[in-house]
Amino acid sequence: MDFNLNLTQEQKLIMTQQMQLSVKLLQMSSYDLQEYIDKEFQENPVLEAAYEEKKEEVIKDRIDYKELVKYLEFDNYGSQSYGSYNNDDEVSPFNFISNKTSLKQYLHEQILELNENDYIKSICEYIIESLDGRGYLPISIEDISKEIKISIELAERALKIIQSLDPDGIGARNIKECLKIQIQKKELGNDKILDIIDNHLEDLAENRYQNIAKELNITAKEAQCYGDKIKTLEPKPSRGFFTGEEVRYVVPDAYIRKIDGEYHVIMNDSLLPRLSINNVYKDILKEEKDKFALDFVKDKINSAMFLIKSVEQRKSTIYRVLEKIIELQYDYFEFGAEHLKPMTLKEIAESLSMHESTISRAIRDKYVYTSKGTIKIKDLFTTGIYSYNEGEDISVINIKNQIKKLIDEENKKKPLSDQIICDELNKMNMNISRRTVAKYREELGIKSSSKRKRF
Repeated sequence: MDFNLNLTQEQKLIMTQQMQLSVKLLQMSSYDLQEYIDKEFQENPVLEAAYEEKKEEVIKDRIDYKELVKYLEFDNYGSQSYGSYNNDDEVSPFNFISNKTSLKQYLHEQILELNENDYIKSICEYIIESLDGRGYLPISIEDISKEIKISIELAERALKIIQSLDPDGIGARNIKECLKIQIQKKELGNDKILDIIDNHLEDLAENRYQNIAKELNITAKEAQCYGDKIKTLEPKPSRGFFTGEEVRYVVPDAYIRKIDGEYHVIMNDSLLPRLSINNVYKDILKEEKDKFALDFVKDKINSAMFLIKSVEQRKSTIYRVLEKIIELQYDYFEFGAEHLKPMTLKEIAESLSMHESTISRAIRDKYVYTSKGTIKIKDLFTTGIYSYNEGEDISVINIKNQIKKLIDEENKKKPLSDQIICDELNKMNMNISRRTVAKYREELGIKSSSKRKRF
């Protein structure tokens, strides 16, 4: 081993804490950024955040319940006085009209109406609370009987009561039992259908009707008819019920509007509060002589100023990216999705003299409102395939749309193979291989020709 000193020169990019924060803010969605600003506002006394809201608009948007109820007098609502409900601190009587019901609440309500003794009802209540998110019972009857110290016969009786409730298939222990309960309730059952559920669900999922027909000694068309009946059933009984999670609505970061024949980007300033520095703390810098107090205020002002600057820089970056997208995708905004051109992050980055990672962060989880609806900015970026005849790239999205269109219009008795689809696309100057067609078809969630065939 030898120890010696060497002098080397190298370039390094060391990201400061502020640089890291700037990058973090750029890639945040508007919702996350709003939460971050609210948190900073609570922690930094120097920062002021104000949402612009006109008092006149608040008053205008109030509901005059007294006037509204006049139209409901035929239902005897007029006998009640709602004249005072225009105050902000009052509770609207219309808040009590409806409430979202979860699956378990729905089942509990049905149990209350049953003509059974309270002991059986309590066992049913226990089983309801044991159901999983799909509406299935994941534990065995034996375990239930041990847990609450009852006989297996009593537990089975309670489970049968649960399985008789709405929605059909509730309380099943597996998908086969779930389907059988629904078949029995809808009176669709016969030995053939029950046999398919018990022994041929995998063949049914893959549309292998000839295998089913051979096993059951029936025609492929008959097997297909039975399969169609089974496919109308619901494998997840809990579907459609409130799960406890509220829907998060998408709010666009910007609007793209056509004004005087040209498309313009209008940033959605209502999403975030207007940030500023509290004047009281500015005065402290001039008058305060306590060094500790001065250092504290300076630190907080620097933090607030950097946040304000980063938010504005984020807004500016998104604006510039959207302006360039409008320039490259003018036909898309003018004529629709079929005119979407291939566009990559690299292309935008080079034209704006930015790094690809900056563009990627700027469009991450960001939405824009257009005449075509609210769309994810990222969805406007797509690769392309070169067309020798046309001399330009064709968007992958357009190729996928064409594949879907060909399959939608095919003869279901003789579905198009991937090779035939490939040949048709080549005739349209979309030069792709059969393997690429298969890849795009799978990405669209479309089965192969053998699994799409109808008898």
